[in-house]
Order: sequence, then structure tokens, then C-alpha cells
Amino acid sequence: MTTTHRPTGVPAHQLSDDDVRRELDRLHATRHDTVLHGSQDALETHTRRMLELEAEYLTRFPGESAPNPARTRAGARRAADAG
Repeated sequence: MTTTHRPTGVPAHQLSDDDVRRELDRLHATRHDTVLHGSQDALETHTRRMLELEAEYLTRFPGESAPNPARTRAGARRAADAG
């Protein structure tokens, strides 16, 4: 059963840069426990907030979120060819 969306916390666009980073770190740290032990409602709320904060982070810090070349298909192929 899906629950009705209830806003949680301060909207991401209203947070300071430090607060976005801190909240995102905390959500990532608690994700595993939420998946394993949280209710469906808790998981939906956690997911919604995590996606909101991740989108805000990517908007604010596009240079910091550039993919590591080793984590792309092309980079992995180059590493395999070199090895």
C-alpha cells in the first residue's frame, strides 16, 4: 500500500550547501537499515528525500559529481585492455 506524500524536512532548495551535504551523507548512511528494517512508509519517505537531496546536490555542485573515468564503461574497457 502506498501512502500519501507528506513533506519531510526543509525543502532541499532552501538548505545551505553544508546542510545539503550533511543531510545527504546522513541519508546515505541510513539507507541500508531503512531498506532492511524500515516500514514501507519509511522506505518511501527515505527514498523521496534522498532523491530530492541528490538532485539538489547535482544542481549545485555539477563539477564535484563528474563521473570517475574508471567507473564508466569506456574507462573499465581501457583498464581491462591495459591489464
